[in-house]
Amino acid sequence: MKEILDKLYNHERLSKSEAKQVLQDIAAEKFNEAHLASFMTVFMMRPISVEELAGFRDALKELAIQLDFSDFNTIDIVGTGGDGKNTFNISTLTSFVVAGTGQKVAKHGNYSLSSQSGSSDMLESFGYQFTNDEHILKHQLEKANICFLHAPKFHPAMKAVGPTRKALALKTFFNILGPLVNPSSPKNHFLGTYNLEVARLYHYILQEENSNYGIIHALDGYDEISLTSAFKIFTKTGEKLISPEDLGMKRIQQSAIFGGNSVSEAATIFKTILDGNGTDSQNNVVLTNAAFALQIVDENKTFETAFEEAKNSLLGLKAKKIVEKLVSIQ
Repeated sequence: MKEILDKLYNHERLSKSEAKQVLQDIAAEKFNEAHLASFMTVFMMRPISVEELAGFRDALKELAIQLDFSDFNTIDIVGTGGDGKNTFNISTLTSFVVAGTGQKVAKHGNYSLSSQSGSSDMLESFGYQFTNDEHILKHQLEKANICFLHAPKFHPAMKAVGPTRKALALKTFFNILGPLVNPSSPKNHFLGTYNLEVARLYHYILQEENSNYGIIHALDGYDEISLTSAFKIFTKTGEKLISPEDLGMKRIQQSAIFGGNSVSEAATIFKTILDGNGTDSQNNVVLTNAAFALQIVDENKTFETAFEEAKNSLLGLKAKKIVEKLVSIQ
C-alpha cells in the first residue's frame, strides 16, 4: 500500500490493473485502518478517473457472491448517497412503489454513512433480515416482486472497509462504486449521483454494456429527482435536462423532503408516506422517480402512464402490502 499511496500523493493516477489489484488486497484485509483511511481520503480530494473506477468495479464484481436472476427482468433503483441533503429515503420508497406495479426490483444498498437512514437501515427497522442465499432472494422476488441485496453480504471489500467508512462518516469512492456492482447484474438500472461528473462516469461505463439505464443528477446536488430543481438524465440514447415544470410538476422547497434527525424519525416519515398519508410534495417526488424507473424498463411507456401506475401503487397501498409481504416471507 505504501507504494500506491506514494504514487497518489504525487498526484498520479492508478492504472485500471493497479486499481483492481488494490481493491483485491483490501478485500483480503492486507491493510490497516490508517492505510485504508489514507487511501480513501485521496479520492475525496480529487475526482476518480474512468480507469480507476473501472478497475475498482472489476475487482468488486469478480470477488462478489454472484446471483443468477436471469429469469427475471429486474431493475435496481439506487443512489450514491453522499449528497449531504438528508432527505427521507426516496430510492427505497421508490423501489417498493415500482414493485407494487408488478415490476421486479433487485435493490442493492447499504447502511447510511452521510445521512440519517440508508436503505439497509430502513429495511432493518422493518424487521427484514439480510441474506445472500439465492434461493431465498428468488422466492422474495417471485412472491413480493422485490428483494434486497445488502452490499456487505456480497462484497468482501465493502465489508473490510465498513468500520473505516463509518469512522470517516464522509462519502468515499465506495459511494460511487455501490450502484455499479449489484451482484445480480440487473437488466435495468435507475441510478442517482451526487455530482454531474460522477453521472458522466457512470454514463461512460454503462453505455458499453447491454443494459437499460437512467442516471439522474439534480442540478442542486441531489442524487435523485428531487423536484427542487431541474435535473440531468443520462440514458443509452443520450442526455436531457428536465425541469419539474416540464413534467407538469410544481417546484418544491428542500424542507419538504427532509428526512428527520434520527433513524426512528426517518422510519416514521417512510411509514407515513407508505400508508398513503404523505404530503403532495413527498408523494410527487416518489412517484416521479418511480415513473422514470418504469420508463427505463419500458421506453415506450409515457411519463403520464408510468406516473399513474406508480400513483395507483402508492395511494392504492400496493407498495405497503409489498413491504408487509417481503418481511413476512423470510
